[in-house]
Amino acid sequence: MKQNSAIHFEISERKVLLRIVDVLMAFLGIFILSTYFGFEYLEITSENTVPLIVLVVYISIFGTIFEIYDLQKASKLDVSFKNIVLCMSTVVLFYLLTPIVTPFLPEARLQIIYFYIALIAFVFLWRVLYNTLIASPRFYKHILLVGELPNIDNVVNTLTSADSNYKFVGFINSEGNDGDSIKYKGLKEYTTKHLSNVIIDEQISEIIVAANNAEHITPDLYHELMLLLERGFKIREYTQVYEEVTNKVPIQYVGKDFYKYFPFSRNNENQLYRFFQRTFDIVFSFFGLLFMLLIIPFVFIGNAFGNRGPLFYTQERIGRNSTLFTIYKFRTMVVNAEARKAQWATKDDARVTTFGKFLRRSRLDEIPQFINVIKGEMSIIGPRPERPFFVAELSRSIPFYETRHIIKPGLTGWAQVNSRYGGSVEESLTKLQYDLYYIKHRSPFLDLNIILKTLSTVLYYRGQ
Repeated sequence: MKQNSAIHFEISERKVLLRIVDVLMAFLGIFILSTYFGFEYLEITSENTVPLIVLVVYISIFGTIFEIYDLQKASKLDVSFKNIVLCMSTVVLFYLLTPIVTPFLPEARLQIIYFYIALIAFVFLWRVLYNTLIASPRFYKHILLVGELPNIDNVVNTLTSADSNYKFVGFINSEGNDGDSIKYKGLKEYTTKHLSNVIIDEQISEIIVAANNAEHITPDLYHELMLLLERGFKIREYTQVYEEVTNKVPIQYVGKDFYKYFPFSRNNENQLYRFFQRTFDIVFSFFGLLFMLLIIPFVFIGNAFGNRGPLFYTQERIGRNSTLFTIYKFRTMVVNAEARKAQWATKDDARVTTFGKFLRRSRLDEIPQFINVIKGEMSIIGPRPERPFFVAELSRSIPFYETRHIIKPGLTGWAQVNSRYGGSVEESLTKLQYDLYYIKHRSPFLDLNIILKTLSTVLYYRGQ
């Protein structure tokens, strides 16, 4: 049995493809301008190697910030066009403001407009081609699911909502089915004896095994899967696919063999990584506190009229190794907001003042936490610290919740840039999945990604 030869693009491949062709399309636009319209500001020549590299760097950085490489947003042309305009506006602005490494302003200022329009037009043209060709059904990945019946609906919904390029053709009940094929959750059921024919007839490119217990897989099905694997056919376990597609650790599928799911990143014990992380924390916090000194008069005035309480708000939080520390924030709620008991913050929370909403949405209320970072109680990047009351409550409801405390909490983190505020047990479970993914995969590249996504969160005003 040979692997299906049809072309499929994985998530990482599509993201890389978007980035590479964006640059090529930008260069194509510049080449056409210089060849047919007398454009002289920037030409594709060896003498302009540095300016061209700077352009590539700007497109990559601001493309990440303005989410033009988010696959779900890239698949919507209206959203994609808006993000491309914002991205290229910022790219051109920074390009013009760095003449040391970019060309000096041309005498004919109209050439700047040509440059700006060409970048938008050619990158957006690539998005149109991407949606027409790459993101089309012809490149969908045809999947056959193996698992117990109760898992099927959740597995299919999770993967298809995270990546629309997954097309589930059908499933095989891992616990066995001696009857005729049936429909379950909209999918056709196949039997083990028809497995080879299904793979050929339906052009299956991958089998995903989503059995909670490997002991539930029938001997016949196990034998067929082993034969396929030995012949080079792609078979993957659901938790691996889940983690790759959603960037979360599927703790709801983790049982007594939990140790298999948490081979935590070597960077957690890498002294060089931790040294550079601490250095970055201190340097960044120093400039963060300088920024706080600049804005504190304005926050003081806004607080005096909008919040009518002390400027700073302190609260006990759980830090690394479950130690208690005091967190600092600008006040966003009315005085004595939790006089009776601790409670979840909610959307449109009545306790949050009008000025407090501005501070939260802009993330300015978090600025005083640079003090906690300087003191070593927090890091710039890590899981958000939670209050002892909620930690005790969530630890009883969510397995492995305390695991997030093995590293320092952070001002921002993988959970903060990928999900909304955790205002319930269900939302806290989602945030924990992201936090564990960060702890498991943390690296300088993931840290940089979080910083850029945090800028996106602030620019798009997504705080709560």
